Amino acid sequence: MTEATEKKSLTMRFLDGVERACRKLPPPAILFCLLFVITAVIGWLCVMGDVSVVNPANGKTVTAQNLFSTKGVEWLLTNLTKNFTGYAPMGLVMCMTLTIGLCDESGLLKALIQKYLRNVPPSLMAYVVGFIGVMGNIASNTAYVVVPPLAAVAFLGVGKNPIAGMIASFAGCSAGFTANMLIAGTDSLVAGLTNDAIKGFLGAESTFRVDVTCNWYFMMASTFLCALVIGWVNNHIVEPRLGKYEGDADTSGVQDLTPEQKLGLKRAALGSLVFIAIILIGYFWGPLGLTKSGARKFIGSAFLSGLIPILFFFFAVPGILYGYTVGSFKSSADVNKAMVRQTAAVGSFVVLCFFAGQFQGLFNWTRLGTILAIEGANFLKGIGFTGIPMCVCFIFVAACINILISSSAAKWAILAPLFVPMFMLMGYHPGFTQLLYRLGDSPSNCISPLSAYVWMMLSVVQAKYNKDAHIGTMLSNLVPYFLALQIIWVTFFIIWAYAGIPIGPGVTMTLPAGILP
Repeated sequence: MTEATEKKSLTMRFLDGVERACRKLPPPAILFCLLFVITAVIGWLCVMGDVSVVNPANGKTVTAQNLFSTKGVEWLLTNLTKNFTGYAPMGLVMCMTLTIGLCDESGLLKALIQKYLRNVPPSLMAYVVGFIGVMGNIASNTAYVVVPPLAAVAFLGVGKNPIAGMIASFAGCSAGFTANMLIAGTDSLVAGLTNDAIKGFLGAESTFRVDVTCNWYFMMASTFLCALVIGWVNNHIVEPRLGKYEGDADTSGVQDLTPEQKLGLKRAALGSLVFIAIILIGYFWGPLGLTKSGARKFIGSAFLSGLIPILFFFFAVPGILYGYTVGSFKSSADVNKAMVRQTAAVGSFVVLCFFAGQFQGLFNWTRLGTILAIEGANFLKGIGFTGIPMCVCFIFVAACINILISSSAAKWAILAPLFVPMFMLMGYHPGFTQLLYRLGDSPSNCISPLSAYVWMMLSVVQAKYNKDAHIGTMLSNLVPYFLALQIIWVTFFIIWAYAGIPIGPGVTMTLPAGILP
């Protein structure tokens, strides 16, 4: 008992130190302002030092550009607005936020969880809520708010510790954030940043890009892997550590759906099936299955290029049908209010996009990304540090950065312009580089004391289940999920890579021939 207490105290001292250090970081928007200034200064120094490299992609000499010049001022004045409106992740994320918000505001997400968490055997409950938590990232941050409280009720209803249920589902939402069986907003977000990095390296005239499906196969398999790891850790480590719940919370479990909710689910399901049928007809017999050349195939089809609008309607249709059925939507004004509330919640993301767009625009314009990528790739090749060991190191670097910068978009906006070109020069597909980043970015989400959702979960636990709970209760029980998932996920990746299995439609770890000379 004393040893356990000492270990917990050591863990808490470490986490307290991390929290104190992270509190000194500026907000994301201010961080990008500072990075903008730093990039401008480095560009000026490179120009003063006459720094140049030869780009092996086209054999041309690359020189840095100076913001503190007539040309630089002209670029800033003419591109300030374009840098913001052209920032790829903003439109994609806002689009998915609108449609998933309709499902959330109508009550559809909650009703689905209530329906499918009933009558689950206690021994399987952790695996189920882990799977739902991982799949919940289709709703982005909404899953953090919706899933853990319902998972606690489900655990309580089958005689298990509700705090363990909240922690297991939170681990799924956060540590498994990047995995999903469907194409989620995360796929759109990182793919947009990856394509921006490719464009900055190869030039705007290049047609080479990654689709939002470039990591799909691997992430589908990872969904089940994450659920299995989360369920095992809960049953064998976390729940025994927390012990039997002896509080006085309501033990009635997940409530039955009302007749209106059941009817709403039926209509939502019917609407989804009709929409899927229309899409299938359009794909096999209509224009959705055609490429720009007129060929009917999956890769390069209109279906893939238009996947975000398709997903928008796929979620909007059942959300609206359910809302009107149960009465949460009574008029078009209610639908509008629901979307407004959801977009208001991501207002800080819009602010981040403005400053991140300026930084990324300047980083590409100064050509520092290309210069650093070429020199970095040459250095790594020179010391012989390539292959899978280098990939694993990059994963752990991303994991460490994730503790300091919680925003996935913010980190990849910084790393993509450097590492995507660097890995391309070493023969790796940009989609593969993107996958490496996501493997490092996801598991450590659950142990960051900077996450507002950890504190939100703690407040629910204190209010409903254990008033004496503190942040150490949450983080100390989330650490096993992080360690187990990070190690097993990396091992799974290594096996996948050596087996040569595609990570997405038409995407392997190797850069296609002809992209670089």
